[in-house]
Amino acid sequence: MKNTWTGYGLSREIGLFSATVLVIANMVGTGIFTTSGFIMAELGSPLALLFCWAAGGLFSLCGALCYGELGSRFPRAGGEYVFLTECFGRPVGFLSGWISLVVGFSAPIAAASMAFATYGFQILGISKESLTGFGVMGFTVSPLSIVAAAVIVLISLLHYHSLRIGSRVQNALTVFKIALVLVFIAGGLMFGHGSFSHFSLSFGESSGVSAETFAVSLIFVSFAYSGWNASAYLGSEIVNPRRNIPLSLFWGTLAVTVLYLLLNGVYLYALAPAGMNQVLEIGAASASALFGERAGRLFSAAVGIGLLSVVSAMIMTGPRIYYAMSKDGVFFTMFGRLNPERRTPGSSIFLQAAIAILMVLTASFENLLIYIGFTLSLFAMLTVLGLMRLRMKGIDEDTRYKTFGYPVTPLVFVLGNLWIIIFSIKSRPVAALFGLATICAGALMYTVIALRQKQPEEREPGFCPEDFGLASKNETAN
Repeated sequence: MKNTWTGYGLSREIGLFSATVLVIANMVGTGIFTTSGFIMAELGSPLALLFCWAAGGLFSLCGALCYGELGSRFPRAGGEYVFLTECFGRPVGFLSGWISLVVGFSAPIAAASMAFATYGFQILGISKESLTGFGVMGFTVSPLSIVAAAVIVLISLLHYHSLRIGSRVQNALTVFKIALVLVFIAGGLMFGHGSFSHFSLSFGESSGVSAETFAVSLIFVSFAYSGWNASAYLGSEIVNPRRNIPLSLFWGTLAVTVLYLLLNGVYLYALAPAGMNQVLEIGAASASALFGERAGRLFSAAVGIGLLSVVSAMIMTGPRIYYAMSKDGVFFTMFGRLNPERRTPGSSIFLQAAIAILMVLTASFENLLIYIGFTLSLFAMLTVLGLMRLRMKGIDEDTRYKTFGYPVTPLVFVLGNLWIIIFSIKSRPVAALFGLATICAGALMYTVIALRQKQPEEREPGFCPEDFGLASKNETAN
């Protein structure tokens, strides 16, 4: 199976272990090390915080089980873009690919690189408040943004070099990150100077957690869990995808859910609710409380390395979507080209890097999280509805995997995400409007491309959608 070429010109080199590692790497990172302080500010209750993380894990696991069936049905590069194209047609598929480009990968890459820079300066004893910069035409240039942009460029170049080197670096960074989390959990509970009395305390007016504050908290949690569908995006490069995509999604998501609950337990053991309030560097603050200031700096260094794994995983995964879109004739031709020597989608990698750097220079961290959580919840819900549509239409291909617990599993996922979306619009309308504006921009771009397809005589040189068709089942079947 190894090195078998697919219809998209990509080779199957990723086994079950690497696919599962990719899921874990995409999930564990920016969110878990940065969002618990924001969630505590919304809920004020330690038990409510833990319940929120458990609910987020349940929704993600339901989504992973549904995506497992879709990945088994359509085992080729592109993830949601492929699934929604098959379920609802090319216009909806294009919109999902556009959202993946801007929100699904570029924005989280920006957030992770910003978090890396923040942790990095903390190692040097420099607070982010002291890192003043200057604004130029809406862009903010500061030491933090410069470091974040440099990280994006360097890791993008690494994944441009080759898939094999990129995946090996990815595996090494992820193993280090998971080892760090496990050591921190065990060491914090056994040797740390914390208190279980923190679990019974509250912060502010927390006696009544409302549906609205809980839903807003789930936006942060959904960002932290984003990445549970990672291996589905690399369907053309996974060995035996009809088996390994569902397994990697399930085991990766389950493992991360357990880790997240344990890690938040350590945060609460280390810090009282008031001490967690609005703290971005929650991992470093907890380490300092448990082991002292020096340990906090060492932990910041370790978290920084772990965050590189998140940036690397997203830079590795995202370009396969834009590549697939181009090969299907709904995106510009240049993004469907592989480097002839390295066999990597270089143009797509650098497009993604450019958008991520733009976000680093223009967006605040907290607003970026809300924007990501709202928009991704919308399209993940639509994708699972697509699976239900296929089932209702009787399109029931012979796959090795069928969604466990169907139809309860997809209904739990859809209703959970619908709840998040409704309260996102109500409580954070600006971030929701930016998400809707991004979708409208994608619809406008698709309209322009569709018009180009109908007017071949006016088509720009180098943009020839009809040169590429959907890969046939014979080409993409494993």
